[in-house]
Amino acid sequence: MAQLFPFRAYRYNQSKSDPARVLTQPYDKITPAMQQRYLAASPYNLVTVEKGPAQENDSTSNNVYTRAAQALTDWIAKQVLMQDPQPSFYAYFQEFQAPGTANQFVRKGLIALGQLVDYSAGVVFRHEQTLSGPKADRLELMRHTRVNTGQLFMLYDDPARRMDAILDGVVKTRADMDMRDEFGVIHYLWRIADPATIAAIQSEMADKKIVIADGHHRYETALAYRDEERAKRGGANPDAPYERAMMTLVNSHDEGLTILPTHRVLSGLAIFDAAELRNCLKGVFEVREVPLTGSASQRGTQAQKALATAGESGRAIGMYAGGDQLTLLSLKSNENLASALSNVSPLQRELDVVLLHNFILEKCLGITPESVRKEANIRYEREASLAISAVSEGRAQASFLLNPVRVEQVIRIALAGEVMPQKSTDFYPKMLSGIAIYRLEP
Repeated sequence: MAQLFPFRAYRYNQSKSDPARVLTQPYDKITPAMQQRYLAASPYNLVTVEKGPAQENDSTSNNVYTRAAQALTDWIAKQVLMQDPQPSFYAYFQEFQAPGTANQFVRKGLIALGQLVDYSAGVVFRHEQTLSGPKADRLELMRHTRVNTGQLFMLYDDPARRMDAILDGVVKTRADMDMRDEFGVIHYLWRIADPATIAAIQSEMADKKIVIADGHHRYETALAYRDEERAKRGGANPDAPYERAMMTLVNSHDEGLTILPTHRVLSGLAIFDAAELRNCLKGVFEVREVPLTGSASQRGTQAQKALATAGESGRAIGMYAGGDQLTLLSLKSNENLASALSNVSPLQRELDVVLLHNFILEKCLGITPESVRKEANIRYEREASLAISAVSEGRAQASFLLNPVRVEQVIRIALAGEVMPQKSTDFYPKMLSGIAIYRLEP
């Protein structure tokens, strides 16, 4: 099943660079403001490679991709980036506080090279659709740099936590690297070079199937790059560097595995009548109002708490269309979802996000899947307070609040060969880019 390999990672030389000033969030989370902050933090900040700024005079010979490749070459020559002496695995732990709570967690991961396999092989499974634009960007970057800088976030099933026991034994020593990022997450890295430990990890993971939690675009980019290299070289070579990709693997039973909800904010609808919408919903949902008071932050907390409480005993979605109350939509226990959502599978019907998209948005509001893909009338917010404020301040017509998807739901959907709607999962925290770099030798 899952084939994992140690590798000689390139890592930042801490005598020449502070990890807190050079490592970045994943490329798709880097806003323009973050990009500028990263660029100002250090001349060696990975943003130059991960998501460098475009320039007015960019050309085929001088652009974000060529500059990324040149930066890597320069940093290696200056020993800003140095390659570890032995092939290794890496224990990658993240200590964090879950947003909106006082709960502290540690998420335990293993960085390794994984053999790239097509989805049809039944080893690696996805739960998201991908878009062509991000893949084209990542592929062009990979053609120029020939590196993996970011972590593919993969899940595996280990209810007995045997892998956890191996990692816990490794992290009893002082970490090779630790740093706190801009979100207060503490990242720890330990190098695992002991041959016996490496063999134990490979043996333990040999029967595992793996599910992509985060990094679908990068995984499919790696497949595309592999196929290009195969075509150039006349066929597959399982041991070639391009046949593998860097990934961090996390046990699906890890206590630190956290998924945040992603709320929907609607605007630009030609007609939006909250009363008419409630009438459409009453056949499927019990509808009741929950008062909201105080500041935007307090109202967001109240709304999320009411939604979470309702979700403990059934399916629930929150709707805010203005005023001082949240409309709480609780699925009727006797509702026949097979009839209401006849166009989706039984597994999909278990997801609140599918109930929202396929019934509320599409059937009641006429927002088509194509409109959702184009984000014509919809945008996304992680914070409930921001979703509510968008409506109360007149920038949106309605917001829909969701409880987070459960990890076991993601696993079931993926292993069944199905995919979830866009923005269904937000695994927190993100894994830093540059904490380990896999270089496909030129």
